[in-house]
Amino acid sequence: MARKKRGKQIIQTMARKLVTSANPKSVVSEQFRTLRTNINFSMPDKELQTILYTSASPGEGKSTVAANTAVVFAQEGKRVLLIDADMRKPTVHYTFHMTNTIGLSNLLTRQATLEEVMKTSDMENLKVITCGPIPPNPAELIGSRTMDKVMEEMKSQFDIIIFDAPPVLSVTDGQVLSNKCEGTVLVMSAGQTEKESVVKAKEALVSSQANIIGAVLNNFKLEKDHYYQYYGTAE
Repeated sequence: MARKKRGKQIIQTMARKLVTSANPKSVVSEQFRTLRTNINFSMPDKELQTILYTSASPGEGKSTVAANTAVVFAQEGKRVLLIDADMRKPTVHYTFHMTNTIGLSNLLTRQATLEEVMKTSDMENLKVITCGPIPPNPAELIGSRTMDKVMEEMKSQFDIIIFDAPPVLSVTDGQVLSNKCEGTVLVMSAGQTEKESVVKAKEALVSSQANIIGAVLNNFKLEKDHYYQYYGTAE
C-alpha cells in the first residue's frame, strides 16, 4: 500500500511539473501561454529560434519553466526541440519519463547522430534530447565547434529549440551557451532568489554577450482572493 501511494505521489509531482500538458486549462498553463506570447513579441524584427533558460542558482525552477514553455510552443503547432544542456545535474529525462543512456553528450563527442539522440515525447510536435552520460568537460563540449554545427542542423529541422542550461553562478556552461543562443531567459524563484545573485547572474550573461529577452518570476504567491493561484496549488 505504501509503495502504491508513493508511486501515485511521484506521478502527481510529474503532472505538476508539466502542468501545461496535464491541465492545459489551468491558470498556470495560461501564464505559460502568456510567456510564449511575450517571447514571440520580444524581437518583432527577428523570429527567435534558439532560447536558453537558466537561473542564478540551483533549485529556482528553470528546468520546469523550460519544459512547460516547450510544451505550449508545441501546442501552438511549432516544431519544438527541448534539450537538456545541464550536463551536471540533468533532470529533463525524469520530467518526461525517458531513459538517459544516450543524449547530448554523445552527440557532441560524435558518438551518435542527431537522429539517434532525439526522443519522441507524448506531446505532438515536441522532441527531446536528454543529457546522456555526464561528461568530465561539459563547458568545453558546449563551447566546441561541434556544438555550432549541431545547432545549425537543429535549426534546419525545428521552429523552436529550447535549452535547459545550468545555473549561471554555479558553472560557466550557461554563459558559454547563452552566447550561442538568440535569446536568454533568466528564471528566479520568489522568496528564494537573492537580489544580489540576480544582479551577478545578469552581469555574467551580459559579459558573455547574451541577449537577455526577459525574466520569469517562479513560485510567486498572490493573495488568496486573487484570481491567480500559487504554482503547485492550482489544479
